[in-house]
Amino acid sequence: MLDVCLLGTAGMMPLPHRWLTSLMLRYNGSNLLIDCGEGTQIAIKEKGLNFKPIDILCVTHFHADHISGLPGLLLTMGNAERTEPLTIIGPKGLERVVSAMRVIAPELPFEIQCIEITEPDAHFSINGYEIHAFRVKHNVVCYGYSVEIKRAGRFSVERAKEQNVPMKLWSHLQKGETVEQDGNTYTPDMVLGPSRKGLKVTYCTDSRPVDAIVDAAEGSDLFICEGMYAEKDKITKAKKYKHMTFYEAAEMAKKAQVQELWLTHFSPSLIRGEDYMPAVREIFNNAYLGKDGKSVELVFQEG
Repeated sequence: MLDVCLLGTAGMMPLPHRWLTSLMLRYNGSNLLIDCGEGTQIAIKEKGLNFKPIDILCVTHFHADHISGLPGLLLTMGNAERTEPLTIIGPKGLERVVSAMRVIAPELPFEIQCIEITEPDAHFSINGYEIHAFRVKHNVVCYGYSVEIKRAGRFSVERAKEQNVPMKLWSHLQKGETVEQDGNTYTPDMVLGPSRKGLKVTYCTDSRPVDAIVDAAEGSDLFICEGMYAEKDKITKAKKYKHMTFYEAAEMAKKAQVQELWLTHFSPSLIRGEDYMPAVREIFNNAYLGKDGKSVELVFQEG
């Protein structure tokens, strides 16, 4: 099971009922946060979530509405007696930005490990999360993220016996471990059937529509995408500032054949966003307006 919670949905500035951009994923006791805008801490508390298990933070880019909540979050995590390292992933320059912010959060009881992305695509495997960072088209270097939970094939007693795998090794191989014993190497594929469908969430804000987003989002169970502007006459503004409209996000969801679309990162001027959703659903039917605290539990398919 993968728990997904949209913590903040505002773009540019926080509003009384809309915090700035942030998303939390929870899987197997480990939390992954994407972006940390102002108000993220409050959104986490409002949702009743915990700060301590946050192990990974993926930063899309260095505009303030996506990262200004970081110093306070670090301090709160430290006060929660966290000692495990925190991994922060983001564009080139990440270490410099984090170091600058730590001027007001200098002493922490845990290590921060910064991973800077320098290529258009990067892949990371951390705590059961398979993370794909892909560059998008904003007015500064910016990345979207796809996060997958892979699912191995079913354990097959028949395969294990056919290949004379010692029974005492079965549990290790089933967990994906490779074992050497008595000069022989035993691998998980010797006891497992074909891989089963896992879970996939793709998150993208602050970009014009580009093929890289569609490719990365392909087949996602959930696609969370910016809809900065809902009014169709704001397409010129969207192009100028390198953002998207509701309808452009819906077109990408359709092309990527995702299961569900949540719109987020709304302009401060947006009111009655739901009024625009019928037109969005004419493009992609399973589309919803994101709201602070909106959450879902994604579960593996049977089989």
